[in-house]
Amino acid sequence: MTESQRAYEAKRAAKNGMSLDKWLVSKEQEKKAATAAKLPPAPPKPPGFFSRLLDRAHKPIKTKT
Repeated sequence: MTESQRAYEAKRAAKNGMSLDKWLVSKEQEKKAATAAKLPPAPPKPPGFFSRLLDRAHKPIKTKT
């Protein structure tokens, strides 16, 4: 961070009643929270072997006619 950026952030921190270190940490946390909110949810996991086996066992048997 350059001196001018540091001075700007120090002014913003003082305006909000925080130290520069606390201000930068809170800013970083907000950035992480924003990126985490943008991520799409993970796709649902396909059913496992035993789940499929139980589902198949509960279905009626098809008979050829």
